[in-house]
Amino acid sequence: MRLDVLSGKGQEAGSPRRWRGDQPLRRGLQAGALLAGAILLLDVGFRTAPWSEGGAVIYAGLSLALALGLSLRLWRERERAGGFRRVAQGLVILLLLAGMLNSLRLPTLALDSAGAGLAITALPTQIPLLILFLIEFSHWTLSVNRLRIHPALVFLLSFLLVVLVGTGLLLLPNATVGEISLVDALFTATSAVCVTGLIVRDTATEFTLLGQLILLFLIQVGGLGMMTFTSLFGFLFRGSFSLHNQLFLRDFINEESIGEVSATLLRVVFFTLLVEGTAAGLIFWLLDPGLRPGIAERLFFAIFHSISAFCNAGFSTLSLGLYEPGFRTQYHVHLILAVTIVLGGIGFPVVLGYYTYLRHVWTGIRKQVLGIEDYRHAPRVVNVGIRLMLYPTLILLVIGFLGYWVFEAQHTLRGVTGYGRWVTAFFGAVTPRTAGFNTVDMTGLAVPTLLLYLLLMWVGTSPASTGGGLKTSTLAVAILNLVSLAKGQDRVEVFRRQISQETIRKAFAVVLLSFLVIGAGVFLILLFEPKLTLLPVVFEVISAFSTVGLSLGVTPGLSTPAKLTLALLMFLGRVGMLTVLVALVRKARTLNYHYPEEGVFIT
Repeated sequence: MRLDVLSGKGQEAGSPRRWRGDQPLRRGLQAGALLAGAILLLDVGFRTAPWSEGGAVIYAGLSLALALGLSLRLWRERERAGGFRRVAQGLVILLLLAGMLNSLRLPTLALDSAGAGLAITALPTQIPLLILFLIEFSHWTLSVNRLRIHPALVFLLSFLLVVLVGTGLLLLPNATVGEISLVDALFTATSAVCVTGLIVRDTATEFTLLGQLILLFLIQVGGLGMMTFTSLFGFLFRGSFSLHNQLFLRDFINEESIGEVSATLLRVVFFTLLVEGTAAGLIFWLLDPGLRPGIAERLFFAIFHSISAFCNAGFSTLSLGLYEPGFRTQYHVHLILAVTIVLGGIGFPVVLGYYTYLRHVWTGIRKQVLGIEDYRHAPRVVNVGIRLMLYPTLILLVIGFLGYWVFEAQHTLRGVTGYGRWVTAFFGAVTPRTAGFNTVDMTGLAVPTLLLYLLLMWVGTSPASTGGGLKTSTLAVAILNLVSLAKGQDRVEVFRRQISQETIRKAFAVVLLSFLVIGAGVFLILLFEPKLTLLPVVFEVISAFSTVGLSLGVTPGLSTPAKLTLALLMFLGRVGMLTVLVALVRKARTLNYHYPEEGVFIT
């Protein structure tokens, strides 16, 4: 440590000198960003914008003040700000200045009188302010670790916060064509954040462009997780994470190495944008132009469905989903969406693990061909956890495909031949894995198919993915433990590795909790809706808890208590019951004693 003469405080050697005005400047920027967010909310969300008369002056002054504040902060931090950070902040400053000039020549920054869409001429002014608001909000979220809250509780509260914010945004007058009740807004926001897809309002006809954009934002944040989403903004404009941030974030992105937190975060986001962008481009290219004549309309359709598919959300801008007339035979689009769903639900550890493995193999082969060194065997990057995510996924896809092909031969597959039959069966095997899209009439499914769907929905996707459900690795560990018990083994072994007892205990705890929650949900729905039969209620409850979104048409007609029950099931299914228990139950102290063991008769 060395003594800072000016401030009289200790400072680490070699660290950049801090200015006394940093704190007021940072707080001023945060207040300005909060004010910008409030003005945008008023201006965009209400039919009669209170800033329509003097809006240009207000936007121009706010943009200029924030641009000057960012410039001053960037100049003061020039010694410790990285190159990328300087470029990113410089770009935001330029956007704010361009927005200021744009606002001065706008007569109004309000929505059109019908509230059907955003005023395009105002976007150059509003988008930079929105970006700055997200940046400052991200900086605030990165300081949550100072509260010393358990990561599980932070994860729980982050989803709850996004649900509440989403509910408020959907209640904005310009978000819906007509009025929407608080319960319906809460249910829709929960379904979007928990990437479920169950709806009580038609997304295509009852939500405006603004409302659909809000839903899309909630789906993207819910798929990646709010901490991942905001941490990305914080990292891009802060340039690095502190040690506390890295320790805090590694639990959210399933990264064991502290030094790889930022790299893993960037890989996850890059993979997400790559898959969503590729899927959107292919959908835009392959979709029949006659179904969406306008380029902007077709592009929005492609982007919306690619994000909804990758996040396993199941929301659609079509009233009947992909079963909409004309769209139900777009088999190329169905196939693209099915592959996107699989990539989103397979789990980021699987993708990153096999990426590392293939990169090592390619580097080794290239060095051997060039004579640099002999090929060395790849390290064990594809571990047991990754294999127990991938193999059950492939097995369930095959079971689902064959089951759908056989059971639906005389039902939804009747009259469908050739390529369309294969794609429909494959899509039918993929969509119950928490995706929620439908290319057929769900009420026309055979009973054996519905029972198969119950199993596929209950299992769901892999851990650390955008989907929900019991998870493939959980089921795999539970089955392996049953096999070891049947064989009389005293441990669980797979792929020349032994599964830890803690993992086995967690697996059976999750299985038991899922049955308890699903059973309680079925009981409550039947209590509130005594006229409903058992199978549709069980289907709806499992669809909600596993965040699937498939429906037999029961959800829109439910009463308020039943809707709230499903909303709670969606929330619990997305965050995980084990996470809820860990977050709410006080952690026991380490037990330094052992009682004598005693067996219990089990048959």
